[in-house]
Amino acid sequence: MNKAFELFTAIPKLHNCAQAVAAGAGNNKLVQDMSSCGGGKAPLGRCGALHAALMLTPENQHAALIAEFVQLAGAESCREIKTAEQPFPCAECVRLAAELVEKYR
Repeated sequence: MNKAFELFTAIPKLHNCAQAVAAGAGNNKLVQDMSSCGGGKAPLGRCGALHAALMLTPENQHAALIAEFVQLAGAESCREIKTAEQPFPCAECVRLAAELVEKYR
């Protein structure tokens, strides 16, 4: 189980999806910046976990990271992911985004 997933699923809930990915990657400054990016509120309606992953990786890796995320989660936007016929759970978005940060750093 990765650290971001553990933080996101911890009780009491202290991190939204974007904050959990940032904290799991050890970027405490970004945790505060991501406080308003959960629940579909990331820029462009993007999944907050994906948004945090993009903030943690080099720009030249973004296209590949997004493509892999979409392939596995089904979409880039939070709304599309949550309203899909078979939604990809938020906790799994966090786990996936954290794994992609490690892969594309």
